[in-house]
Amino acid sequence: MLDPVLLRSFVAVARALSFTRAAEALGVRQSTVSQHVRRLEDVVGRTLFVRDTHSVALTSDGEAMVEFADTILDTQERAVAHFRGVQVRGRLRLGVSEDLVLTRMASILDGFRRRHPAVDLVLTVGLSENLESALDTGDLDLIFAKRSPGRPRGTTVWRDRFVWVSAPGFRLDGGPVPLVAYPRPSLSRASAIAALESAGLSWRLSCTSASLSGLRAAALAGLGVVAHAETLVPDGLVRVPGLPPLDDFEFTLQTSRRATGQVSDAVEAMTRAIHDSAGSLRSGSPG
Repeated sequence: MLDPVLLRSFVAVARALSFTRAAEALGVRQSTVSQHVRRLEDVVGRTLFVRDTHSVALTSDGEAMVEFADTILDTQERAVAHFRGVQVRGRLRLGVSEDLVLTRMASILDGFRRRHPAVDLVLTVGLSENLESALDTGDLDLIFAKRSPGRPRGTTVWRDRFVWVSAPGFRLDGGPVPLVAYPRPSLSRASAIAALESAGLSWRLSCTSASLSGLRAAALAGLGVVAHAETLVPDGLVRVPGLPPLDDFEFTLQTSRRATGQVSDAVEAMTRAIHDSAGSLRSGSPG
């Protein structure tokens, strides 16, 4: 049997790619998390992480375990909720970054609906900076969005970086770099422009779209390059070499300070659902 306690520690490390940050997220000692992972590896007889003094990475067996662990933990949570007779209720106003639209976010929402059918979900998809503003004004209860490293707000779901992508076969012609980007405010747009200007490269805004589907369509049409999350590259787009490196960032969950009562319970349930399934968003993302 796979102990859920061990699986939760494993998933926390897989999400953070750090034993220290996993321990902080779980509120336990790092030694406890390490012990849980070693015990899980002993149970399955496989190595789940490759570790050295500077980094932690999932093995192929570790990638497989992420999906199994998500399924087992989800099933356990639904079973406990059923037999306890506890039902989360209320209305949850959730904001989700555009980057996450074409991932398995829909499957997470479907699982949440099945576990918590009495929660009415109001979903807003938009740019991370706009979602943060809506959270601050009390128009959203919870957001799942990008954030620059070092900003002390929210909890990190996973760390990522921007990369340059475009259509297969796209080539730069030596002129100003054609940029396909979100409108302001946009972390990816700001990162792209800053990187190009720091490298002394001229650029032009060849296409602007407020939606990820619009950016993808423009890039597939060969209109230019897009700065996009490395782990969530949209289907059909590929990395573009020869351009300066882009910034790191984090996908985070941020909660409104005004969320109380039933809303607070719904926020907690959705936060747990997203944390438990974060691995499937990355490994199952298009491209």
